[in-house]
Amino acid sequence: MRRALTSVGTGDRHEGGDGDAAADASRLWHITLSVSGKPAPLSEVRRGLEQLAHDHPFLLTSRYADDHAEIRYWEEARDLHDAAAVALRLWGEHRSTAQLPPWEIVGLEVIDRATYHQRVAEGYGPPPAHPVGVHPY
Repeated sequence: MRRALTSVGTGDRHEGGDGDAAADASRLWHITLSVSGKPAPLSEVRRGLEQLAHDHPFLLTSRYADDHAEIRYWEEARDLHDAAAVALRLWGEHRSTAQLPPWEIVGLEVIDRATYHQRVAEGYGPPPAHPVGVHPY
């Protein structure tokens, strides 16, 4: 399912120039979304995250405990504003359909693909991902 993205304008883009196509091109962004709240049964947290992974095709991996979770995935978006906006809506929009705990978002990191790969190459990237899927901490 494709979502229409709307970007916050910067006011410095000139219409009709040759750069318009490049400015509208989508890029890949690595998202790390952290959520937490009151403890919930681990089986319910796992089932909800598994459903979220099914509903959101770009989900790479989730780690969870009874009171917090971290979701990592790639998002295609025009710019950081669009990627962050989609990421901030992810938990709330899927809360009822995936029966996720009523936790709040407590952290968000959005980095472009080049930065992600640079961090990994330099050895200070995100913790090594488990195989794709949902895993306990």
